[in-house]
Amino acid sequence: MTFDFLPALITFAFVSSITPGPNNLMLVASGANYGFRRSLPHMVGISLGHGFMVFILGLGLLQLFDTIPNLKLSLTAVCSVYLLYLAYKIATASAPGKPKEGAKPFTFLQAAAFQWVNPKAIYMGIAAQTNYGPEGSTAPLWLTSLVVAVAFTCTNLPSVSTWAWMGTQIRRWLQSPTRLRAFNFTMATLLILTLVPVIKGLL
Repeated sequence: MTFDFLPALITFAFVSSITPGPNNLMLVASGANYGFRRSLPHMVGISLGHGFMVFILGLGLLQLFDTIPNLKLSLTAVCSVYLLYLAYKIATASAPGKPKEGAKPFTFLQAAAFQWVNPKAIYMGIAAQTNYGPEGSTAPLWLTSLVVAVAFTCTNLPSVSTWAWMGTQIRRWLQSPTRLRAFNFTMATLLILTLVPVIKGLL
C-alpha cells in the first residue's frame, strides 16, 4: 500500500474542516460562552467522533446508503430538526461567566454523536472515503479506511480548535448583554443557514 494520496487527502481535510459549518459555528459560540478549556471535550469529541464516522463509512456504510435510500433521508430529517434545536439553544444562551441554570458546553459524547446528524460532517466523510478510500486499493479494506480516518482526525482537531479560540477572543466584548444577544442570534441564524444546501439536495 502506498500513501501517495495523503497530501491531497490532508489538503481536503484541512479545507473542509477549517471552513464554516455546524461544528465550527457551535465552537465559536461555545468558546465565547464557556471559554476554551470548557470547550475542549467538544473539540475532541468532534475530531474523534468524525474520525470514527469516516472509518465506518469506509467499511461499508456508503454501500448501505446506496442500498437503502430512505436511511439517508431519515438521517437528514433528524439532522435538520436537531440543528434547529441547537440554533435555539445558542440563540438563548446567557452571558459569559453567567450561565443559565443547567447550561453547559457539549460533552465529548454529545459532540461525537452529533457528527452522525451533521450534514457537512457526513459529506466530508463520504467525499474522503470515495476519493481517497478503499476503492481501487490493494490494501485491506479496514486498513485503507483507517488511514483515511486517522489522517482526517489529525488534520481536523487543530482546525476546529481555531474556531473555539476565535470565540474566546471576543468573550470580553460579549460581556454586554446586547452584544451577546446579537452574537448568539447571528450564530444561530448561520447555523440554520447551513441547512439550505441540505434542503436543496432533497428538492
